[in-house]
Amino acid sequence: MYMSIAQGLLIPFLGTVLGSACVFFMRRELSTELTKILSGFAAGVMVAASVWSLLIPAMEQSSKMGRMAFVPAVVGFMLGMLFLLFLDHVTPHMHLDQTVEGPKSKLKNTTMMVLAVTLHNIPEGMAVGVVYAGWVGGNANITAAGAFVLALGIAIQNFPEGAIISMPLHAQGASKKRAWIYGILSGIVEPIAGLITILLSGLIVPVLPYLLSFAAGAMIYVVVEELVPDMAEGGHSNVGTLAFMIGFSLMMALDVALG
Repeated sequence: MYMSIAQGLLIPFLGTVLGSACVFFMRRELSTELTKILSGFAAGVMVAASVWSLLIPAMEQSSKMGRMAFVPAVVGFMLGMLFLLFLDHVTPHMHLDQTVEGPKSKLKNTTMMVLAVTLHNIPEGMAVGVVYAGWVGGNANITAAGAFVLALGIAIQNFPEGAIISMPLHAQGASKKRAWIYGILSGIVEPIAGLITILLSGLIVPVLPYLLSFAAGAMIYVVVEELVPDMAEGGHSNVGTLAFMIGFSLMMALDVALG
């Protein structure tokens, strides 16, 4: 059990590490088309993970409420989105394509970018932790395979996210190694948040449906606020839409087949 939990917590972080490492092998700057593809793919994975790995299990666990089984999912989902909205208002926030001039401004720009992505990675770590806490707590609706699929899905979407972080940082003047390290640091909060969530499983299990849907709301907020604007940059984008389709279908298939 402990090995499965450790793997589940570290897999999403590995996705960030590998994605950030793209800075060593690709051009200095991400093309607009590639940014759209990566953002669209990540968005598709996150939407599918939010629905099949978080919202549907939340409603299944509330089935005793009958026709009102949707209430925990709705409440948690809205709270998750409002929480991320609050974070965006009280912390520096910017889209990945924003740039400012001057060496000091570049440093500030780098710090703001990493801070924004780091904060948005916390709910993803919580999502993995919540699912594993439910599995450890003996919840019949959550299996080890289902928890692993969610971790794998977040790792898949973390790969392009890591590239979207490290490569623009390199384009702004940071060395490849430094850009890679910044990308890694943006993702290290995920296993930490997941571990803390599992350690608090005694408190979490009774309100698990709310927390599952809270994580879903937070993830969907990132999709709507960050990834969709990036994939639609410059107007209508077929490549971003197709990448979304592939990411969504892949995550949905994995969750249904393995979960």
